Order: sequence, then structure tokens, then C-alpha cells
Amino acid sequence: MLATLAGLTILIIGDSHLANGGYLIDTLQDPLVQAGAKVHTIGVCGSVAGDWTTTKQSDCGGAERTGNGPITFVGSAAATKPVKQLIATDKPDLVVVVMGDTMGGYKQSTYPKAWAYSQVSALTKDISSTGTACVWVGPAWGSEGGQYGKTFDKVKTASEFLASNVAPCSYVDSLAFSKPGQWRTIDGQHFTNTGYKQWGSAIANAIAESPAVAKKK
Repeated sequence: MLATLAGLTILIIGDSHLANGGYLIDTLQDPLVQAGAKVHTIGVCGSVAGDWTTTKQSDCGGAERTGNGPITFVGSAAATKPVKQLIATDKPDLVVVVMGDTMGGYKQSTYPKAWAYSQVSALTKDISSTGTACVWVGPAWGSEGGQYGKTFDKVKTASEFLASNVAPCSYVDSLAFSKPGQWRTIDGQHFTNTGYKQWGSAIANAIAESPAVAKKK
């Protein structure tokens, strides 16, 4: 199933789900590399879509990894980089954006559509201006009652919004990969190793089958 990824150069950017060992910087990157893709991942904790059109510091750290090499952790110096600059350097065939929870507005009474649209469209515009194919990975269920205010209803609302607004990127609906609450979390939002393994594997398969990759073959 992952054979379509062989030979592709893939740039992955996103939030804290990419910023820790045992998270997607391992469990998504590893199957992609094993399939024969060249993969560069940068995760910046707390980052939202528009942050990747510029350089923005993060107060909660980040991580970076190339291929099957070790993870480089960055503390208070962590910052996003403009996606157009990253694309110019890496020359990827595909950009994968892993971002949903930081765009979820979970602690707000209603979903912040106008803000989310401006954030998402800024990033997709910058990616599409380079002619690079892209895939946007939306949020997974998580657990209710954690410190981030995530609930099943709110993550469903956020995912539906992203699905309708990330074009021309292909959308990966992570809610389809498990049942609500099926993958245990440590804080309502970040999964245990088991959840990240299942999520990473499911994302890899979805990327391999995505329209963005099909056009490359």
C-alpha cells in the first residue's frame, strides 16, 4: 500500500504532535522512510497554520528530524519557519501539514471560523503558490475532560471545518481512524505510544492513497 511513496521527498510541518519522541515524528516518519520516501519533519509546539507563513517563536519547544536519524529537540529557541523558505530548501514533492488541535478553539464557546479561515488560507496559499502538492492531517478524537478543553463535539466541528477549507490540500480525516476515546491520552490531547503508533500508521496509509500522491505517479 505504501509503495506509491517510494522516491518521494516529503516535508512534514505541524504542532506538538510532531514535537516529542514516540509522537508522530517517529510513528509517521518511520513508515514513510521505510516505504522509500525522504522525509524531513519539523514540529513546533502550539503553532497554528499562519505561524508557518513567517517565523514565530514557541514558548513550549519543538523538534526536528531527517530520515531515520535522531530527533533534535529545541527548547525555548523553537520557532516556525516560512513554508515557502522550507520548500525552496527541501524541494519536496509533497508537504504534509499535521494541524488540528491548535486550530480547534476548544476553550471557546463557538468555533472561531473567521480566525481559522484566515489562518488556514494563509498557509495553503503559500504552499500552493510554489506548485507543491499537499496533504492536511486533521485532529484525532483524543479524550474528553483534559487540560485543553477538548470534547468529541468540538473536535468534530473543527475537523469538519478543516475538511471544507484546506483545499487545494487533500484532507486526511483522522476521526475515521478510531472511535471516540479509543486511543488513550495523557492529557486529553496527546496520546500514549500505542495511540501514536496507530495514528501514524493510519496517516501513512492515507497519504499513500491521497489524490496529492496519485498525481505524482
